[in-house]
Amino acid sequence: MHIADPTTPIIEVVITEELDAASVPRFSALLHEAVDLRPARLVVDLAECPFIDAAGIGMLLDVHRRLWTEGGRLTLRSPGPRVTRTLELARVEHVLHVQ
Repeated sequence: MHIADPTTPIIEVVITEELDAASVPRFSALLHEAVDLRPARLVVDLAECPFIDAAGIGMLLDVHRRLWTEGGRLTLRSPGPRVTRTLELARVEHVLHVQ
């Protein structure tokens, strides 16, 4: 298997609303469009995201897997205490790169 080199160095997406079942379809489409550009890093800024639920975490895991198989890396930047705690409870902080 050969993984092509990424074509875009970094893409940043800022999420300023809840990342829940209602918003996941919209954010999923946006993030998958970003992955289509084959970035070396996709940074999702969660500093202003007030809440994340299981649907949001599942979507981030899907994006992570797809990006990883294409040679890129997903980074979650600056999640607040509530989002950080939810990621810890879901036990994904060791899978998703949180900065």
